[in-house]
Amino acid sequence: MSRTWPRSVALKTLAGDAGVLLALLRGQPAEGTHAERLAAFYGPQAGRYDDFRERLLHGRAELIERLAVPEGGSVIELGGGTGRNLLFFGDRLARLGSVEVVDLCRPLLERARMRTAGMENVRVVEADACSYRPRMPADAVYFSYALTMIPDWRAAIDNALAMLKPGGMLGVVDFYVSDADPPPGLVTHPRATRAFWPWWFSRDGVRPSPDHLALLRARLPEHGLWERRAPVPYLPLVRVPYYVFWGRKAGLGAAGQPCTSG
Repeated sequence: MSRTWPRSVALKTLAGDAGVLLALLRGQPAEGTHAERLAAFYGPQAGRYDDFRERLLHGRAELIERLAVPEGGSVIELGGGTGRNLLFFGDRLARLGSVEVVDLCRPLLERARMRTAGMENVRVVEADACSYRPRMPADAVYFSYALTMIPDWRAAIDNALAMLKPGGMLGVVDFYVSDADPPPGLVTHPRATRAFWPWWFSRDGVRPSPDHLALLRARLPEHGLWERRAPVPYLPLVRVPYYVFWGRKAGLGAAGQPCTSG
């Protein structure tokens, strides 16, 4: 029995992944609004969305660990999809005052509503990350593999900063490629890497770019940054670049003290 169980799990995983892989190969539709394209692309794979991406989307737990949110504080995830990332808060989640998961994709938000049913401090919101505003300013706002999927990503970053309290924290984890000649101290990717990954992700509406990280660093001079590579399911020799960024908005922190670098 111990020999057949891992095999059965592997077969079940492969069968479930097949639908996700097929959707990825087909790519995101070219027609319709952004919300309609997201629904058409993610709807068929919503049931397997989290399981497949658990092996692809690295750095999420590390990002959330670095969001310094006080007990009773407020958190907003923009592009939150199924709400899976909330589980990375662990025991802290129940002690937060307000948590909002914001996304445009209805099929993924349906999963988020099922996941957060009974969590009185969590609200799932169907809205655009570029224009949504909470009722009150937030202690932390973050994007998890969402910024590369937002066409007007500059507006999304500016909107996230606008909804933060002074001293609040903005976090981002996402795929990227470096500049050909990045600032000192940052990683330089080979030319093949900088060409391959934008091409690879383009059919799925994902746009890795050096510009995202450059704008984040400019907007939030007080920040922490990791640049790393992660394995890709079914491509054992391939590693995709990603970064983890956390920065503090100018102003006073929760304790009324000047902000310090992350």
